[in-house]
Amino acid sequence: MDLALFDLDNTLLAGDSDFEWAQYLISRGVLDREVYEARNQEFYEQYKAGTLDIHAFLDFQLKPLSRHPRAELDAWHADFMATRILPIVTAKGRELVRRHQTDGALVAIVTATNSFVTAPIAREFGIAHLVATEPARNGREFTGGVDGIPCFREGKIARVEAWLAGLGYGWQDFGRSWFYSDSLNDLPLLGKVTDPVAVDPDPTLERHARERAWQILSLR
Repeated sequence: MDLALFDLDNTLLAGDSDFEWAQYLISRGVLDREVYEARNQEFYEQYKAGTLDIHAFLDFQLKPLSRHPRAELDAWHADFMATRILPIVTAKGRELVRRHQTDGALVAIVTATNSFVTAPIAREFGIAHLVATEPARNGREFTGGVDGIPCFREGKIARVEAWLAGLGYGWQDFGRSWFYSDSLNDLPLLGKVTDPVAVDPDPTLERHARERAWQILSLR
């Protein structure tokens, strides 16, 4: 059996779901535009530059989840999916996922974006397995904190290995393993698989990919 791992934001999506979720909450007046919009853009630029403090960002991103009942958040998310996410789902991304599934690979999305935002997106792609940053919960309600290791940079390796172990697998159990990503932040996990693929890569990842003769692919 083979393993196919997909980053989500700016890889399967032609945009960033984390960034768009904050912008969506701003557009609804849930978050104050003056306070949050500049901060959201600042974190996004730090992510692209590879300088993001993931814990500061998660504090920014997860705290609003704790201020609203889960039912209200779920209703907002349904509208967010329809208005912000479906327009940036790439047809080529859907096709690539289906190809790996048809070939019998174990397929997962591996993303730093929290699972509240990304679980419905994974379902939209027909992907059963999601390895994501987990927001802490008290029952169904969110506390505003993070549960366990953030699924970011080296944390993606730790979270993938824990997920595989839970299924009774290790890296050695797969004939080939793919990871598709756009971001320099994913260089650690790209370095673990047999077939790293740079998808519409940022300049740093593109340079690394060309130096190492990795496949470069566009899904746009």
